[in-house]
Amino acid sequence: MSSTVTSAAPTSAGPFMTAGPATAAAPSAAGPSAAPVAPATPVTPATPPAPSRPHRVAVLALDDAYSFELGIPSRVFGNAEDAAGRPLYEVVVCTADGRPVRTDAGFSVAVEHGPEALDTADTVVIPPARPCDQASPDDGLPEPLAAALGRVRPGTRLVSFCSASFVLAAAGLLDGRPATTHWQVADHFRRAFPRVRLDEDVLFIDDGDVLTSAGVAAGVDLCLHLVRRDHGSAVANHVARRCVVPPWRDGGQAQYIERPVPEPTVATTAPTRAWALERLQEPLTLGEMATHARMSLRTFTRRFRDEVGTTPGRWLTAQRIEVARHLLETSDLPVDLVAHRAGFGTANSLRQHMRSVLGVSPAAYRRTFTGAARQAPATSSTS
Repeated sequence: MSSTVTSAAPTSAGPFMTAGPATAAAPSAAGPSAAPVAPATPVTPATPPAPSRPHRVAVLALDDAYSFELGIPSRVFGNAEDAAGRPLYEVVVCTADGRPVRTDAGFSVAVEHGPEALDTADTVVIPPARPCDQASPDDGLPEPLAAALGRVRPGTRLVSFCSASFVLAAAGLLDGRPATTHWQVADHFRRAFPRVRLDEDVLFIDDGDVLTSAGVAAGVDLCLHLVRRDHGSAVANHVARRCVVPPWRDGGQAQYIERPVPEPTVATTAPTRAWALERLQEPLTLGEMATHARMSLRTFTRRFRDEVGTTPGRWLTAQRIEVARHLLETSDLPVDLVAHRAGFGTANSLRQHMRSVLGVSPAAYRRTFTGAARQAPATSSTS
């Protein structure tokens, strides 16, 4: 998935969790980032056993919540099922005090759970709210919110959407760690929390047990990434089809930052990207892509970065990694043939790129994800 970035293991776990190894997101269009994929026990039986219970996701709704982001976890995780149609996640919505919360859309939401829902959560998701970007290390968090977060068990996965990263930062959970937020509030975030390694150019960052995303639809990207990380690409792609959204998006947040609008006559690199995707097996060069786009190398590279948020070379690598991941998850092809079909030429080249981007070898990746991929529903269905 070329729209994400991964990072090194956390340097500080924060008060509500224990630090663990960072888990790799899909290939980053912002460039390869060395991050190991957390090992998982392969599941290979023909009929998958029923899980003891679904993974419990608690959505912590804040007052003046943005209604769209508030509904993302239920919509995405709620569509994830195993091959037998059993839900893989249980999603509950709670508030810090058990009371209804206002939304930005002119209505209030009456939730069924108070902060006690956080006691048993495996993942806690915090969608943004209007006052989120007012949080600061000097003022701290409101007492009910701080008390609610204090109930989160050590080792629980924490996720923020958009400006809710301010909440995690104000709680001290992002100190020394990489994170992202909406590009419009990035400068304010950087001034308020200088100890956080902010990267506002990406759609989301997976730092193992703490994940942060950029604005609005990036929350969908992050939830799909978590489904992919937990259960493999086939399940995540099935969820994306049911939600009628792309399984991943090219580039990062940089492509959405306000810039002068180009003249209508300016050419785009989109046709060349489509042309390249049909020729990933070939040893494409930057010069060939620029020639196809009828641009100079310099103009093509600049235009490509403006439109996609990364360089042509990194974009090509990300697309080829995606092909390799899919083949490793869904086929028994030898690694040499996977490397050829993905455009890496040799197994050694594929190993080097996968270790650079995902932190694991092709064989280790296949062992981790083959079971989950083969348990995925075979066909899509309507939502």
